[in-house]
Amino acid sequence: MHTIETDYLVVGAGAMGMAFIDTLVTETQARVVLVDRNHQPGGHWTMAYPFVRLHQPSAFYGVNSRELGSGAIDQVGWNKGLFELATAGEVCAYYDHVMRQQLLPTGRVTYFPMSEYRGEGRFTTLAGVAHTVNVTRRVVDATYMRVTVPAMRPPPYSVAPGTECVPPNELPKSRAHDRYVIVGAGKTGIDTCLWLLGQGIAPDRLTWIVPRDAWLLDRATIQPGPLFAEEIKANFTAQLEAIRDAVSIEDLFSRLEEGGVLLRVDRAIRPTMYRCATVTRAELEQLRRISGIVRLGRLRRIDRDKLVLDDGEVSADGSALYVDCTADGAEKVPATAVFDDGRITLQSVRGCQQVFSAALIAHVEANYPDDTARNLICEPVEHPDADLDWVRNTLSDYRNQLRWFDDPELTAWLSGVRLDLFGQLVGHRLAPASAKPRVRERLLSMTKTALSVTAEKLESLLADGACNPSRY
Repeated sequence: MHTIETDYLVVGAGAMGMAFIDTLVTETQARVVLVDRNHQPGGHWTMAYPFVRLHQPSAFYGVNSRELGSGAIDQVGWNKGLFELATAGEVCAYYDHVMRQQLLPTGRVTYFPMSEYRGEGRFTTLAGVAHTVNVTRRVVDATYMRVTVPAMRPPPYSVAPGTECVPPNELPKSRAHDRYVIVGAGKTGIDTCLWLLGQGIAPDRLTWIVPRDAWLLDRATIQPGPLFAEEIKANFTAQLEAIRDAVSIEDLFSRLEEGGVLLRVDRAIRPTMYRCATVTRAELEQLRRISGIVRLGRLRRIDRDKLVLDDGEVSADGSALYVDCTADGAEKVPATAVFDDGRITLQSVRGCQQVFSAALIAHVEANYPDDTARNLICEPVEHPDADLDWVRNTLSDYRNQLRWFDDPELTAWLSGVRLDLFGQLVGHRLAPASAKPRVRERLLSMTKTALSVTAEKLESLLADGACNPSRY
């Protein structure tokens, strides 16, 4: 049994764990032991399908101290004209570089890949060597968000013998088929449909099993820097105005769609899902080419001659290739206190912005005196699943942002955080650092008032929806 002394034991070298360690090591002299079951840092990215790309610009991803990508604008493809989206290979290489060229050379980070954490500071390496870690400050759980990709588990439905059913990882290796059945309507399902269409597969050769239609975000409104400032300003203004003018939850979603804040594949189907997936307008038009969409709930069984779903059955082509895209991605797990005695549980403190959240939690850990103050700043925002979660997440984001604005030192720190997507959205409302203090204070006050009023309206709409559920 080997014993190690450290300040922090971090369990999980995925995106959140890496973002946390990066900020902690940058802002403190803390020692960190990192334990991970994978062979390299990057978490689920190490098992991602080869054609996956980030759904948000690379500029908002990774660790705060190092840019991901080159800041280029895509010149071809359905993301043309927008900032680049890193591939799975690029993300994995990036995290490997951060580990080997930045974190390990500090001499304060000790990394144990291919190791299984046993709890209570104990882990075992691939070689079977047992370690005990004496932690002077915190154990950091970077696995709580439970990110899952299809390659990590078998399909959650039965598959008839002889039927070909593969995760997206196997799709590029598979022989050509006359028909492809994509199972799942989340980000992975969208990526798979677009990849097949991009390979020249005619849309009438695709069947897309969509248990729930989703509200989607326009990627053009989630871009860094001044190039897209006007589009971002218009979109954020449309969001505030939609909330201000809405008379019900249903009316709110209609206004959000009219203002371009939310998109949907089929204009005749009211989405009941929201998972933060982004698309470009060009990608949306491609998805709308698919007419063979099955909306009968979740798939329960693939027989040789039929598909059995929650709400009915459809005939099946026994020669089709089924692509399982049903993994839950970032699962909606119950929120818990981020800071709790000797433990930190990494969670989103801004909706769908996990890496930013992990960096912020590390900064708060390093710079605030007690857990009461830390937890007031780091109020968790559960990962969304249903359409109403857009409302709940937006309300939580506004509440958290208002707390952060009330802290001048934290506001100053946020102004230099490249992972801060929301800062891009509200940045047009704030004066630059070179502006006179009075100008900055006045504009900050105006922004806080706008967010406060909007948060109150969201609370009212949610309360009204709870009292009158039949209206939505």
